[in-house]
Amino acid sequence: MTSLFHKTNRRTFLTLKVGSFTVVTALLLWVIGFFWFATNLPDKVTDKAQIADAIVVLTGGSDRINTGLDLLSNGQGKKLFISGVYQGVEVQELLSLSKSAPKNLECCVKLGYQADDTRGNAQESMVWVQEQGYSSLRLVTASYHMPRSLLEFRHAMPDIIIYPHPVFPEHVKQKDWWLWPGSMTLILSEYVKFILAQVRNWAEDMQAKLIG
Repeated sequence: MTSLFHKTNRRTFLTLKVGSFTVVTALLLWVIGFFWFATNLPDKVTDKAQIADAIVVLTGGSDRINTGLDLLSNGQGKKLFISGVYQGVEVQELLSLSKSAPKNLECCVKLGYQADDTRGNAQESMVWVQEQGYSSLRLVTASYHMPRSLLEFRHAMPDIIIYPHPVFPEHVKQKDWWLWPGSMTLILSEYVKFILAQVRNWAEDMQAKLIG
């Protein structure tokens, strides 16, 4: 009886030890992943001179839309698609809010009203890109949002060449993010969403393979 008691206690102790080690290891990996994510956010625009078929802007700040309009005006794409626009907003309205966009761009700007999150942006943009028959796009969004945006867009459009074009909001202190609680919270939130999106996409791909 005593021997059985000792065996049970030993088994419980080993289970708790393994469980604690697993939790601590997972937490450590999560923290390391967060620091990697935060320090590897884009800090400049690469492939500036590369011309894409289209420019896609994800709403969420005036800097994004103005950047997209500037790119279109400079011939960096044939058309501009702005995803996630509020219902009722028209192209003329956006152009009037921009200080530098010429009025003759109206013909080349298309608005998407269906998306309400990043995944929706990717799906909505995919439909438009396919309708236009394009094979490349320049993606404009905030630097902290770019990793998740690229993840969703590449998952939705694996055959489309995507050139990231990050913008850098003044209120986000990307360089010294750990010194600014607001910036740290924003980047942390984006990291969690990035991980969840990765897991969801992986699960969907595995399900598709099993069914197919």
